[in-house]
Amino acid sequence: METKMSAGTWTEKYSKLRSMNLPVTTCKDEDARDRLWISQIADGKETALNELYTAYSQRLYAFAMRLCGDPAQAEDVVQDLLLTVWQDAGRFRGQGRVIAWLLGIVHHTALKTLRRSGKTVSLEQAEDLAGDSPSPEEHSLQSDAHSQIVCGLSNLSREHREVLELVFYQKLSLEETARVLHCPLGTVKSRLSYARNALRGELERSGDRKESGL
Repeated sequence: METKMSAGTWTEKYSKLRSMNLPVTTCKDEDARDRLWISQIADGKETALNELYTAYSQRLYAFAMRLCGDPAQAEDVVQDLLLTVWQDAGRFRGQGRVIAWLLGIVHHTALKTLRRSGKTVSLEQAEDLAGDSPSPEEHSLQSDAHSQIVCGLSNLSREHREVLELVFYQKLSLEETARVLHCPLGTVKSRLSYARNALRGELERSGDRKESGL
């Protein structure tokens, strides 16, 4: 049974994963299904990694795009994520949902990438670059309020945009968001309150506040 995979062979493995169109294991309890995959990955079962990738790759890539604003960097972040999951699945202790753990790895990896490149990205750039990769955010913003929301978000700091992304579009709890961002729960609450108030003002001026769900 293969339990280790070198970084040198990972690019080829990642390319194979991307080309696969595998059925996703069905389970009434999504997190129970995800935990089963993580357990199987820890035992060296590549099929489980394939299924995890099939279930979440688009969502994780979209989040990486929101943070990096560059398709190549987002690809690298997802590739690093898969390698991390393959190597560290046995360290997952079940504290929270698997998707929150995965998003936390994406967040940590993307920020390291941005620090190395010395690059910042505006929300408008991320929206344009992610145009071919639908995400929960893009599906939920199919309304006349979209342009006003984008305008409002562009005036927020990265930290405030991250909280909105994780809570409203990735559907994480406040506690999960705090773990992903490695900050106190109170900080998440204050950032979320500030961001929501800022967007409310934008939407009230456009008359689309009700449609946004904020």
